[in-house]
Amino acid sequence: MATDYDEVRSDVKESQERSLEALQSANAPDARSVVSELDEADALDEGLTPGGEIVSEELIVQVIPQAEDEFTCYSCFLVRHRSQLARESGGHSYCIECEG
Repeated sequence: MATDYDEVRSDVKESQERSLEALQSANAPDARSVVSELDEADALDEGLTPGGEIVSEELIVQVIPQAEDEFTCYSCFLVRHRSQLARESGGHSYCIECEG
């Protein structure tokens, strides 16, 4: 007897039907609840709590002064090592990447 390997097996077909029924019977959230959850998440991202209180956060950043062998590119404003200096004109320094 010839076997059709492209035909879906009966146990797989039953499993697919059961999973489809489970998905259809599952309680999916409505659009309004999803939108309200997203709004609450946005409020938290902006430094606000869901109650509307402002959260004050202080950032602590250690600033390291520019070293003697470094310069700030006048075009990209990045601090670079002197080995990346392409040219200096009018008191401004430019890096290799900006001049390249």
